[in-house]
Amino acid sequence: MRSVGPLLETWDTLNVYCEVFQLDSFTFDDYVEALQLTEDTYRCQLLVEIHCAVLKKLVNDVNDKNGQVQVSLPESNLPGSEDSSLADESALPSPTPEPELKPAARTTRSSLAKSEAADVTSGLKHGQLSAVETKVHHAAEVEQSTRSYDWKTRLRKRDFRNGQWAYIIMGLLLQLSNDPRRRKPCDDILRKLAPPDQEATVATVISQYSLLDINTRVKVLEIICMLSLETKAIRNYMEDCNNNMTDFRKEKIDMQRKRKAAMEDLRLLHEERKALQPESKTASPTPELEALEDSKMNDATEDEIEGEDEDEVMDTEEEAPHQGRSLRRANDRAAQRQRRLGEEKLRKERAQADKAKKPSKQEKQLEKVVKKIEEAKEQIREYEEEILVIENDLREADCPRTRVLGKDRFWNRYYWFERNAMPYAGLPDSSTAFAGYANGCLWVQGPDDMERQGFIELCDSENAQYFKAFMMTVPERKMIEEGPTHCFNARQWGYYDDPDDLDKLIGWLDKNGVRETKLRKELQAQRDKITTYMEKRKEFLERSEEKKLENGDVATRISTRTKSYHDPASSRRCYAWSNLTAERENGHIHSEPKPPANNRKQTKAAKKAVEEEGRQTRATNRQGKALTRQGSRYTF
Repeated sequence: MRSVGPLLETWDTLNVYCEVFQLDSFTFDDYVEALQLTEDTYRCQLLVEIHCAVLKKLVNDVNDKNGQVQVSLPESNLPGSEDSSLADESALPSPTPEPELKPAARTTRSSLAKSEAADVTSGLKHGQLSAVETKVHHAAEVEQSTRSYDWKTRLRKRDFRNGQWAYIIMGLLLQLSNDPRRRKPCDDILRKLAPPDQEATVATVISQYSLLDINTRVKVLEIICMLSLETKAIRNYMEDCNNNMTDFRKEKIDMQRKRKAAMEDLRLLHEERKALQPESKTASPTPELEALEDSKMNDATEDEIEGEDEDEVMDTEEEAPHQGRSLRRANDRAAQRQRRLGEEKLRKERAQADKAKKPSKQEKQLEKVVKKIEEAKEQIREYEEEILVIENDLREADCPRTRVLGKDRFWNRYYWFERNAMPYAGLPDSSTAFAGYANGCLWVQGPDDMERQGFIELCDSENAQYFKAFMMTVPERKMIEEGPTHCFNARQWGYYDDPDDLDKLIGWLDKNGVRETKLRKELQAQRDKITTYMEKRKEFLERSEEKKLENGDVATRISTRTKSYHDPASSRRCYAWSNLTAERENGHIHSEPKPPANNRKQTKAAKKAVEEEGRQTRATNRQGKALTRQGSRYTF
């Protein structure tokens, strides 16, 4: 597919500014699946809502500044349109310049023949071009047939029902085609929306959009997303994010200073603990060793006693008359030894008990210092957690640009789109938050033309020198080291979706390379996060496939009286998405009209009740505002 770059660009734009567009975040896989739909296109809420949400930012509501257009558009060439009437009213008569006098040239038969031939040729060319231009598409005829209710009027009134937003896109592209820079892409899209061989009606445009391929739909979204970046809503959001980033940086610096001061206090406490700790404590044996020595002493005395008894018994066998006296002395000595051991043991137990009951002043002070050390460690941990939260807030507020991780030796660029301006797994209250990921891939873009010509496609002398050093050219080395997937230019993309392949990539990068050192450092720093969401994506897709196989035709086919009906919504993931953000904030999704007055009052009352309840339970950020994506808290 030739439009991978614009596909990633539009997905990233819609998710980064989803709060401005009032859209739930959605996964990249659901986005691709929705753009590939060719049947029941207008039933897919994801496909319909992303078009309507972006279109609403281009032109205000009819009750908001009289439906003012928020972007700069070229003037329309259609008669009776707003732009042409305004241009006619504002046009001032310009003085006609006096013709310059040119000297008369000699006229000959050959010059007359040449001039006549040139006039005939130019006339034929002009006729052919005008014929071709009129046969490219019928978008102008469709717009002329609805002059009283044109695309701007429909957009101001938010008339998106029954696919009317497809006609609004056609009218917008028709006016943009008056810009020479945008004429070719707009004409290519209009040729498919309003083909010259079909009737020039709004119904034709609506039906033709459902037949568009994914490349054309991506081109449409790319055009309207680029226009939306010019609106005040997006610019104000970017300005707010920049202000938040400034506040977050100040808070981070303050937390780092507090952490540094706490680390210094902890160092002083450790020194105080060492000074208070008695030297005998480190030199004295542990209680376990003391118990072991006591057991050895008891064993030795018992062996000694038994040995003496045996000697006395042996003596008594030889000297029978002295048996009674020697046995009495031996028993007295054994009893005396046992008494001394018991007294020593009792003395030690009393000493330990007294020590436990009455600690010394130094020991009390040591206990206080140890307690302060534990409190200081806990305080440092809190500061570090707060710094991580602020860094995450900074990452999510960094929306002006998509940051590249780095470049490798062949000038391929590496992107991880969840790195900045969005939560890693999308908005936590999104309708598809159960998926657990947003993109789940590490994307690789090929080198642009200037880099390829200067560093890959070398001149003959440099190529010969490189071949002499490595026995191959740079393109040959690129083919060998990159494997079966290659990116030769900036319009070609590849991706990594397996943690093992990511580890192989990190090992392949050169530690001493100028570019690859930075890329390797970034990948190592982000590796845990990248692999986590790669695995979550793989698990979610596997569960979806297993569920699809388990349901089979039983769940996807509904038997009717005459035939079986296949429901595509039951077998596609993108149908599970719904725009809960618009329902919470507006009371309805973008593609539906505003509810009637009675329902609107009920909706406002319900919304007010939710807000009142949220004031008591809803958390706020450091500025006292309700938590949005920026300033929220996530588990690290």
